[in-house]
Amino acid sequence: MLEQALLTDMSGRPIAQDGPTSSRDWDEVQEFCRRVYMPYRVRPATPRLLPSATMRSVEVQRITMTRFSYGVPVHLDNFDPAAGNILVLNTIKGALRHKQDEVSDVSTGAGESFVVDCSRTDYWLDADSHHMQLNLTIPHQAMADVAMHWLGFVPDDTLWTRRLAFGGNGSRWYALLCYVVRSVEACGRLKAEPVMARHLEELLCLELLQTWGDGVGLAMRKETMPVTPRYVRQAEEIMSEQADNPPTIGEIARMVGVSARALSDGFRRSRGVTPYDFLRARRLEGLRKALQNPSLGETVTSIAADWGYVNLGALARIYRRRFGELPSHTLAAAKQT
Repeated sequence: MLEQALLTDMSGRPIAQDGPTSSRDWDEVQEFCRRVYMPYRVRPATPRLLPSATMRSVEVQRITMTRFSYGVPVHLDNFDPAAGNILVLNTIKGALRHKQDEVSDVSTGAGESFVVDCSRTDYWLDADSHHMQLNLTIPHQAMADVAMHWLGFVPDDTLWTRRLAFGGNGSRWYALLCYVVRSVEACGRLKAEPVMARHLEELLCLELLQTWGDGVGLAMRKETMPVTPRYVRQAEEIMSEQADNPPTIGEIARMVGVSARALSDGFRRSRGVTPYDFLRARRLEGLRKALQNPSLGETVTSIAADWGYVNLGALARIYRRRFGELPSHTLAAAKQT
């Protein structure tokens, strides 16, 4: 079922995508990967080896699904934790070798999957020359939101720091991937189906939470799992809701009833980032959404000013490092649709 995933819709037409769907240029491939995954380092098995990459992507609410292959053997490492993303690497064909823990690795083949929260732990992988992936990039915050809504708590790093190989052709996870792919192919582009996109996002996150917990021996029940401190969750809500004009970290700490140091320590223990890192990520995400949905006559300068960005040069650098393109490119693409 997944062998042809994301190639055509239910009518046999290619699924619409902005930008190239294949490339033999390393810069072009790496820009795609920074945008749909996160910044990381890639080294081909042989120096000066050119890629023969497949690059397809579709958004499922906050999740990015990609059909991807370098087309050559590679080693990947130095995944950027500041991006705040979980990777689920689902192998269609070929094989990957993943860092399992500090002393061992594990391989996944066709139909098998691997999950790692790159915002919470380091990671590397080796891919053979035949690999083809159907990967998911899931913001850590999306998983936390689904956990809170459906489970009533957010797991701490006891779960997020564990890497797991799972799935297989007969697994419930594989069946869910097939269902999601068919839904994507039926829509052609999920941006036009927001209700279905939210439904699929929740299905994927909830199933992954349960499978992940079962796989590492953690019962995903409120009474058995350590929880994120209340004041951290409250601070996250404040920063997410007021990202365009946020209070200072000290003001946020007072609003949730703790000191700035206690808030910072709580974020580091339960989220693996500082409150400032969390707020910066929400602000960039909010700016990107504003650029993707501009009002008539808006410019990068006017939208950036609404979000409190005055140094456009610095903004362009951090925006490109986070999303793989310049703010002007995001705005131009939005105006063309």
